[in-house]
Amino acid sequence: MHPVSAAALLDRRQLVDAPRVVVKVGSSSLTDEDGHLDPERLDALVKVLAARRAAGGQVVLVSSGAIAAGIGPLGLSSRPRDLATQQAAASAGQGLLVAHYTRSFWDHGLRVGQVLLTADDTVRRTHYRNAQRALTRLLELGVVPVINENDAVATDEIRFGDNDRLAALVSHLVRADAMVLLTDVDGLHTGPPSRPGSVRIPEVRGPRDLEGIDVTARGSAVGTGGMVTKLESVAIATASGIPVVLTSAENAAAALAGEDVGTWFAATGRRASTRLLWLAHAARTRGRLVLDEGAVRAVVDRRTSLLPAGVTRAEGTFEAGDPVELCGPDGDVVARGLVAYSSEEVPGLLGHTTSELRADLGPEYGRVLVHRDDLVLVRRRR
Repeated sequence: MHPVSAAALLDRRQLVDAPRVVVKVGSSSLTDEDGHLDPERLDALVKVLAARRAAGGQVVLVSSGAIAAGIGPLGLSSRPRDLATQQAAASAGQGLLVAHYTRSFWDHGLRVGQVLLTADDTVRRTHYRNAQRALTRLLELGVVPVINENDAVATDEIRFGDNDRLAALVSHLVRADAMVLLTDVDGLHTGPPSRPGSVRIPEVRGPRDLEGIDVTARGSAVGTGGMVTKLESVAIATASGIPVVLTSAENAAAALAGEDVGTWFAATGRRASTRLLWLAHAARTRGRLVLDEGAVRAVVDRRTSLLPAGVTRAEGTFEAGDPVELCGPDGDVVARGLVAYSSEEVPGLLGHTTSELRADLGPEYGRVLVHRDDLVLVRRRR
């Protein structure tokens, strides 16, 4: 095993006193060998979370398992692959899953509130704000929110695909102090855990620590998220100032106690506004603006606003205020932003300075194409 630094042990102590923690548990951690919901495993997790609540901390639970819970009642032999049967299984299983959570938390004197989300709820700004208000109010009332993707109505086009990414977005949405990802392995390893010589990595302090690590192994038969999706979730959270612990459900209590279990991912960025997080990770873009190299350098290196003079063409149909992608000449996306003009207006602005546009078209055309306060950078492909 890799050695644990003193800094990592000190960092993990943040979890002990973290006022608000988002805990995500995968289907494989809640089901038995046949893929059916296992009430004993669920009760064990609830016992840990209830202890955290009794100690004064707030907990938001993002739980997979609806489809897995519906496999048995519908007489299915395994997790369905087609969307319609997945939706049917989720519909049958979601009530069963929440019923178990309601009973289990009630045994500890706690109430739960079910919140079902689709990606559309974070794509649409008004839906995003509504979800934020609802979750905040549930926590104020002392309720434990139990969140899942609304698989019964989600389509391929609007679904998250797994709850790992959803957990990261929820962590930022509720302004969590830390996130705990519970899965069926005890942490990130140097390779697939079953591979001889693969060892647990106790801490990751930045992207460089992940270089050379093989994370291509698929998830379990009852889940959808492998290690790749978990690391994508980690990247969203840590870049937003939220540290993450990745470990097994059996280590949940130890992780929340700050012990050296699983893998600790240190926060790498500062907490951004919910609007910018929505723009970076949840917004469905309506088009794209292709920039010349000079504009790319200005936006990426100097963090300036995007001016019409630096854009060579516009693609897609969008209105003023819609999210769009900003691409370099090679097509790589370098940023996302809220465009100040519609797709009908943009072509007539390209290649002109704001002073020229102001003189030719009037003062209302003197504004930038995308203001720097409405712009987030995207890591460029190498």
